[in-house]
Amino acid sequence: MTTQEVANRFHELAQQGDWGAIQDELFHADAVSQEPESAPEPQMVKGVDAIKKKGEMFAEMTEEVHGGYSNEPIVAGNHFSVAMGMDVTMKGQGRSAMDEIAVYHVEDGKIVKEQFFY
Repeated sequence: MTTQEVANRFHELAQQGDWGAIQDELFHADAVSQEPESAPEPQMVKGVDAIKKKGEMFAEMTEEVHGGYSNEPIVAGNHFSVAMGMDVTMKGQGRSAMDEIAVYHVEDGKIVKEQFFY
């Protein structure tokens, strides 16, 4: 798939909230996920299994998801970016809105890196 095709499929699955399918279908097995330096551990993980584990850790810290969004991707070369966010109540922290820009690097039809800015 081209970067545009990966971005289109990502958007389609994100609108369904199917993050597992995004990881299973679009991520390279050795993909890297990077959070900002200010984020709690882990700031960087490698491998789709570790990326899934990171998502599970976030879910365990979440008390309730009230809503979320993922905008249409913007494609440039081998990258696409997506504005996304969620309205969540984190355990012991109360309700808050989280907004971020996610940048995805695509090689040979697979996402090889995701990086988040918030």
